[in-house]
Amino acid sequence: MRHTPHYLMTDPHEVRRLIRQHPWATFVSPTNQGLIASHYPVLVEDGDALSIVSHFGRPDEVLHELGQHEVLVIIQGPHDYVSSSWYEPGDLVPTWNHVTAHLYGIPEILSDEENYQMLSRLTDHFEQHQPGGRSLSEDEAGTRRTAKGTVGLRIRVTRFDARAKLSQNKSTDVASNIVAHLESRNPELADEMRRAHMGR
Repeated sequence: MRHTPHYLMTDPHEVRRLIRQHPWATFVSPTNQGLIASHYPVLVEDGDALSIVSHFGRPDEVLHELGQHEVLVIIQGPHDYVSSSWYEPGDLVPTWNHVTAHLYGIPEILSDEENYQMLSRLTDHFEQHQPGGRSLSEDEAGTRRTAKGTVGLRIRVTRFDARAKLSQNKSTDVASNIVAHLESRNPELADEMRRAHMGR
């Protein structure tokens, strides 16, 4: 990402929060055949170190050469266009506000049992919010057979590069006006802007 020191997110807890709120991730691998990208949900693991787990549908693990090299995992949080009409007169350059994290690490392949447990946690995590949510345990034999079509992985994040570009370069009045315009169409981004500007 562009080197913008005043937008840096350096707190791992904030990166964890971003991943939890936006678990749909893009995995990018520099393979012998060139760059390969795939998209899968991720879970943040408990513990002091930043670590995520996920799964790939076969044969993506072969295409990505999983475990052979570092991969990039992109977490895209809330984002939106910011019109210059929301600024003070004469300030004509619009922008795009966003919260984004790039995570780096070498994937570790999970055993079949670890993969099934991870898939169960992943499913339970998302099903808990659904009316009449389901669980893999309702048909363990059948879901274990389906799980064989996937490969589980863990990435212990060795480094991350994260940005919260939220109009920190604007005055409090202008930032408040931007928040007001975003409130109805992108309330999550408006909330992130409020968080970023509270400490000013």
